[in-house]
Amino acid sequence: MSAPEQPPRASLPAPSRIGSVDAYRGFVMFLMLAEVLHFDKLKNSFPNSEFWSFLAHHQDHVAWRGCSLHDLIQPSFSFLVGVALPFSLASRAARTEAAWVSWLHAFWRAFLLVALGVFLRSVGKAQTNFTFEDTLSQIGLGYVFLFALGRVRPVWQWGACGAILVGYWGLFALYPLPAPDFDYRAVSGLPEAERPTGFAAHWDKNTNAAWAFDVWFLNLFPREVPFTHNRGGYATLSFIPTLATMILGLIAGGWLRASSAPGAKIGRFVAVGLALLASGYALDAAGICPSVKRIWTPAWVLLSGGWCFLLLALFAALLDTGLPGGWAFPLKVIGANSIAAYVGEHLIKGFVLDSFRTHLGANIFTQAGPYEPLASGVTFLVVFWLVLWWMYRHKVFVRI
Repeated sequence: MSAPEQPPRASLPAPSRIGSVDAYRGFVMFLMLAEVLHFDKLKNSFPNSEFWSFLAHHQDHVAWRGCSLHDLIQPSFSFLVGVALPFSLASRAARTEAAWVSWLHAFWRAFLLVALGVFLRSVGKAQTNFTFEDTLSQIGLGYVFLFALGRVRPVWQWGACGAILVGYWGLFALYPLPAPDFDYRAVSGLPEAERPTGFAAHWDKNTNAAWAFDVWFLNLFPREVPFTHNRGGYATLSFIPTLATMILGLIAGGWLRASSAPGAKIGRFVAVGLALLASGYALDAAGICPSVKRIWTPAWVLLSGGWCFLLLALFAALLDTGLPGGWAFPLKVIGANSIAAYVGEHLIKGFVLDSFRTHLGANIFTQAGPYEPLASGVTFLVVFWLVLWWMYRHKVFVRI
């Protein structure tokens, strides 16, 4: 039996921008844009520096199991899609928009997100690169389901999240392990010490259920060479547990929109965040399910979801409780145009830096010596932020 739809309460109009959400989204997008600083190169230039080593570690994804700050970018972006949905639904309800119009927009948005993800993965390729592990494609594949869940009661949202985690865990747990003579080096690339063992081996790199699906599914599309494995281990089916991450955001967005005091909301975010963190760590430590971002394991949903709740609590505490919030303006500028920031980072980074070399000399950045990555990276970040600031000032917001 389906749950009755619960339209957002018209008594709580949605604000045009939510400061804590924009700042959190801006922080996440800044972490992504900051890849241009190339801390890994500075680590190599200063091999004895713990400072650059620390920054380089958190500006890269872990090889398989575990978590770095960089690993929290995609779950945060997905989580915030869920957070924003209750406000979007409230806005549509206030305009008395017909249900079919809302559904049509949801399907159209889902299609555009998937298509944009494929487009960005195809830049510089000889032909369309049909792959669906990009952040935007993953969100798009689950968005219509998220939209449907945004119109039902929270108990059904929690139930759907739980069902996804249990079902996805079962899919991997029941998939048979490779034969003893299987050549892991051909598809894995992981050092032997980093490969999960025992029961956790069901979540090994490119030997799991999601990998098997992609070997079939991705070869249905025209390709230069047949698909055998993804070098990073990423998988199309990760959109299913990514949907669980978005549902957690949907629940958080409902609480954020409620009329309760800011302190009560923040306390709830912290409590749920700590509970999710503990659950994710426990599943990994017990060997029941390793925490792997690249295939979005259920343990990763819980662990990363816990961090997302805690980060939302932090930004809500700093920006939704009456404290001075001017410090967050640079982040809000980025967060208010997250799609433009995401696409621009992929498309114009080379253009901006090449333009400086063309007009100011080919060695404009090399004059900084070992700090060349910082010089070129900061230059791009400043130029790109000014573009986003111009868009913000003129209320030009790119939405899908």
